[in-house]
Amino acid sequence: MTVADRIREKLEAALQPQRLEIHNDSHLHAGHHHGISGGETHFRLEIVSKIFIGQNRVARQRQVNALLAEELAGSVHALQMMTLTPDEDTGRRGEPVGHKH
Repeated sequence: MTVADRIREKLEAALQPQRLEIHNDSHLHAGHHHGISGGETHFRLEIVSKIFIGQNRVARQRQVNALLAEELAGSVHALQMMTLTPDEDTGRRGEPVGHKH
């Protein structure tokens, strides 16, 4: 199982996201100190979950960091994340919040 697969499995189980995008940006850091060619060291996440409702950005990121503590202590050197509620995600995409098609 890849690091990305483990990240997906843990986040889906704990957060039941409406949308989860995992971008492996390790190739962008291939020549850097922590960038191992072909490795899984740098990730960017976009997570949309109802579980984030009522939590500020710091609390959301702490929750994700806690879920991925094993990966962060191991091979993952950098983790960038966007954590949104469904309404925030809809507003970000330019659709009126609460608008139904």
